[in-house]
Amino acid sequence: MAPRREVKQSQEESRHLPINHQVVGRPLRNDGAKATAKSVPVSMMKIEPKSGQATELRQARGKGGGEQHGSAGTAKPVHEGTARAKFTAGPGAPPAAPLLQVVPPETRVRVSVRTRPRRTLSRLGRRWFGGTGAAPVAAALLALALLLPALIAWRTAQAPAVRHDPAAQTPSAAVPPAAEPRSEDAARAEAPPAQPDAADAAAAGGPPVRVYLTRTGVVETVPLEQYVTGVLAAEMPADFELAALKAQAIAARTFIVQRLAAGETSGTGNKAADVNDTIEHQVYLPRSELEEWPNRGKGAELKKLREAVRQTAGIVMTFRGQPITASFFSSSGGYTENSEEYWSLKIPYLRSVPSPWDAAINPNNRETVEMPLPQLYAKLGQKVPEPVQTALAALDQGETEAKAAASKLSADKLFKILSWTTGHRVKEIRIGDKVYTGREVREKLDLRSSQFTLAVTGDTVKITTYGYGHGVGMSQWGANGMAKEGYTTTQILKHYYTGISFQQVSHFLK
Repeated sequence: MAPRREVKQSQEESRHLPINHQVVGRPLRNDGAKATAKSVPVSMMKIEPKSGQATELRQARGKGGGEQHGSAGTAKPVHEGTARAKFTAGPGAPPAAPLLQVVPPETRVRVSVRTRPRRTLSRLGRRWFGGTGAAPVAAALLALALLLPALIAWRTAQAPAVRHDPAAQTPSAAVPPAAEPRSEDAARAEAPPAQPDAADAAAAGGPPVRVYLTRTGVVETVPLEQYVTGVLAAEMPADFELAALKAQAIAARTFIVQRLAAGETSGTGNKAADVNDTIEHQVYLPRSELEEWPNRGKGAELKKLREAVRQTAGIVMTFRGQPITASFFSSSGGYTENSEEYWSLKIPYLRSVPSPWDAAINPNNRETVEMPLPQLYAKLGQKVPEPVQTALAALDQGETEAKAAASKLSADKLFKILSWTTGHRVKEIRIGDKVYTGREVREKLDLRSSQFTLAVTGDTVKITTYGYGHGVGMSQWGANGMAKEGYTTTQILKHYYTGISFQQVSHFLK
């Protein structure tokens, strides 16, 4: 029993040694003399048994490495929870010694082995399936694992292509072009976040919208996207750039979605409607009129409008998670207006921004109207001041009197602009003995905008206006000018509506 204890003791010592890939062996020469100690790798370790006998060393709790080949035999460790290293004598060697033959101390070899051996395919096969005969099964499983992804990829390639909505591209925020030049990546705009069901929403048309038709007194109920198409046809020329038409479609959709989400029905004359078809809300062309466009040679225009609506289906503008008041107008005089300088409410996303494109492409951006001075005072709701009446009467009293009267009827004496808005419009003006806001003058005199100048010739006043509309929100002509220069729909909207984001209609309406 002594030899067994010595072997066990040697194994216990080896387990406490540092784990490495080298051992210090003292192999025996054929003549039995000790060889010089030499450090050799485990994988290349050679053991020269004594002549006339072979040695079998068992390790009760070790872990084996890979196959080891020596000059005297072959080592084939088997991993079955407890590793056993079996050394078999090579060809021509004498018969093996008894299993538990005493091993002389000088032939003991201290072996350092890996504690976590690599598991090769053949070893895994033996572990999982119980023997070397399972190697073909493992090979078949490996082939199946390699083939399965290829089969899946082939099947996917044969499937129908997923529809792609052009509006799904993600544009970057636009830098106001008037403030600084466009960057190189301006074209890569952050697109509105289209959902996977955007095309389906377009096909279904969205939730119903009840439109009060003021000319007939009828309430027309149409799907949301059909309503947006009717507004787009009435509010913007079809020959505008597609990017501008898409911006207008999103603005129109946002306006009505805000009203629907809030349950707002003002301006509908108690007709059980959501909106009317006038500029009080949004101008709208009924479905019956749009269906006549192809018969009137406007089929291409209608197709373009529907394409702009389709590419933006279901998209609305939001600020702090809610649909915005998407106000818009025809054209500006170079700048848009702050909301509080036309209305009484300050809205953070309706800020004054530069809009230089309007005058460049809009042939009607400037307009001059004339009216007699008495008519101007009458429209403003006041009597003609006494000095003005005297001067007007003197115009027909001869050349000398006329010249004196003209000096009294100059514009700088009859009208005095007291202040201007941020958007370069008239904020306050004195006319006669009253002070009016620019908006009041515009509405009372039926002017195109509140950005105007006045001049007097004889008994006539000439009023020149710049732009068209209230000036708050998006300029339609400005949007078209931006589109002509290559700006995207999102860049246009983010220029005119400060700090907005985009969301799907389904987030607000069921």
